[in-house]
Amino acid sequence: MNAICQESLLSRRDFVKIAGVAAAHSLARPHSAQAAAVDAPHEASFYKQLQNNEIMCELCPFGCTVKDGKRGRCRVRENRGGKYYTLVYGRPVALNNDPVEKKPFFHVYPGSKVFSIATVGCNIRCKFCQNWEISQANPGDIRVRYIPPAVIAATAKRVGAKAVAYTYSEPTIFYEYMTDCAKAARDMGLGNIMISNGFMQPEPLKQLVPLMTAIKIDLKAFNQKFYGKVCGGLLTPVLDTLKRLSGHGVWFEIVVLLIPTLNDNMDDIRRMSEWIVKEIGPNVPLHFTRFHPCYKIRNLPRTPPKILHRARSIAMASGCNFVYTGNMPGGEGENTYCPKCKTNVLKRYGHMVISNELAKGKCHKCGGAVPGVWSPS
Repeated sequence: MNAICQESLLSRRDFVKIAGVAAAHSLARPHSAQAAAVDAPHEASFYKQLQNNEIMCELCPFGCTVKDGKRGRCRVRENRGGKYYTLVYGRPVALNNDPVEKKPFFHVYPGSKVFSIATVGCNIRCKFCQNWEISQANPGDIRVRYIPPAVIAATAKRVGAKAVAYTYSEPTIFYEYMTDCAKAARDMGLGNIMISNGFMQPEPLKQLVPLMTAIKIDLKAFNQKFYGKVCGGLLTPVLDTLKRLSGHGVWFEIVVLLIPTLNDNMDDIRRMSEWIVKEIGPNVPLHFTRFHPCYKIRNLPRTPPKILHRARSIAMASGCNFVYTGNMPGGEGENTYCPKCKTNVLKRYGHMVISNELAKGKCHKCGGAVPGVWSPS
């Protein structure tokens, strides 16, 4: 995910500016209707009622059983009398107009801006989380203005975004808000992109995919020990999500943050790359990004560039056609090359597109296909 430790999600001045645009739209609504929307609790999706007013959440693979008056593992869903409610609907804590390359997406609307939103909360506990100030916060820790989905979409349109991005924390935990925003954005001719840890049950994913233009999955590592010890999560459900995304036909990309000594084992990188080619295909973009000390892991150095270069070489040798290096501006690992003739068709530096020589998704030199979402459909 995007690194708070490296740079603020949004300067105070810019946040006030964008939030002011959203507020102007919001205040245009009748006061009584707005008050009702704010005060009424929003029932959560995907849960099953059990005996004694208990419920079982069916949104993420943890499948929390939650007693009356308690919250799930994500801390943003609460059982009230045998009904499950989301506590973050309409309450974004981050608003920003980002380059799509910052997410990172390298095969989606290159050079465009995406209007990024997030609420507090996450369903796992990564010790290296770069956005821990919001992902590990509880509802109520940060005072926010209620912003309904229609206002998010209208604001995105007004600031010139190509899509709305659900990002920074974990969008799965604000699923209801995300899906309603996505519908509103789609109705206004905007795309929708999700940046996720991929820790989601099959049915919610199935219902979400038709609303999404593209999805980026953070694959934390290719071994369960790392997932359990460092992330408090599970690897297998994430791999299952990647296979389901391939089956659903939505565009998606994979990002692996390489942390020195923890998940930079080259045998794991080779096994992961081979799995990707075999299970989901060679054309899924794979990004290896540089770690910066943050949150609970501050004793390790930044990832040496040679580690990212080596991982990229291994992935390409394993058959991955589009392999990138990130958080490390400069070098060929930021560019997109035609898999047929190896021509550089999209040159980047950091989050900037320097040149784009794609011709409707094809190499300008040999006509070879370069898959992606290059323009709105």
